[in-house]
Amino acid sequence: MLRERVAIALLLLPVIAWVIADGGWLFGLGVTLVLCLAVVEFGLIFRHAGQRPSLPLLVAGVAAISLSRFLWGFRFDATLLAILILLAMAWHTLDYERGATLAGTDFALTLTGLVYVGWIGAYFISLRGMDDGLWWFMTALPAVWIADSAAYLAGHRFGRHRLAPRLSPKKSVEGYLAGILGGALGSWALTLLWQIGAGTSSSINPGRGLLLGLVIGTLAPIGDLGISMFKRQLGIKDTGRLLPGHGGALDRIDSWLWASVIGYLTVRLLLGII
Repeated sequence: MLRERVAIALLLLPVIAWVIADGGWLFGLGVTLVLCLAVVEFGLIFRHAGQRPSLPLLVAGVAAISLSRFLWGFRFDATLLAILILLAMAWHTLDYERGATLAGTDFALTLTGLVYVGWIGAYFISLRGMDDGLWWFMTALPAVWIADSAAYLAGHRFGRHRLAPRLSPKKSVEGYLAGILGGALGSWALTLLWQIGAGTSSSINPGRGLLLGLVIGTLAPIGDLGISMFKRQLGIKDTGRLLPGHGGALDRIDSWLWASVIGYLTVRLLLGII
C-alpha cells in the first residue's frame, strides 16, 4: 500500500505542479474536475446508506460555483447559492412526492455538498488568483502535507494521548501538536525558498509564512476528522477508489479544502486587506 501511494504521488506531482503553475483555464478546469469528482463521491456514500441527495444538482452546482469563482471572483456567489438552494428545495419537494421518505434530510445533504465541496472548494481558485497567489498557494497547501507528516512521525514515536478516539484512534495529541509546529516551520522554510522566485518586493515573506503555517496546522486537521466522521457513521473506509492506495478525491482533499479557505482569509488578514 505504501509503495502504491508513493508511486501514484510521484506520477501525479509533475502534472499537479504544471496545472498550478498555469493558473489559467487549465487550473480552473482542473479544480472544477476534482471538486466534481469529490462531490460525486460525497453523494454516493450517502446514497449507498439509503439517502437520496441529488447527484445531478450536486455536480452541476459545484461546477457552476467553481467556474463562476474562476471567471468573476465572488461577484455572483450569493446569487448563485440562492438559486441552487431554491433548485434543491424544488428537487427534493418533488422527490418526496415521488416516494422519498427522507426528503428533508436529502435536501440538507444536497446543500451540504454544494456548500462544503463547492463553495469552500472554490477557494482553491480564490487563493491562486490573489496577488502572488502562486507562492501563497504553494505555501498553504504543502503546509497540510508537512503538518500531516510531522504529526504522523511524532505520533508514532511519542503519541500517548488519543486526540479523537472514536473518529481516528491512531491520531494523538502529541502528533497534533507536532503537526502544528511542523506546519509552521515548514511554511517558514518554503517562503524562504519562494522569495527567490517571487522577489523581495513580493508580499510573501518568512514571517507571514510562519503564521500561515501555524494557522493551517492548527485548523486544517478538522477537515480530515470531518470526513472521518462521515465514513465512521456510514461504515466505510474510503469515499472512493479513484487512486490506488489513496482512496477517493474527497479523501485526498479533505484537509486541503479547509487549507484553501483558511489560507485565503489568513493571507488577506496578514496583508491588511480584511
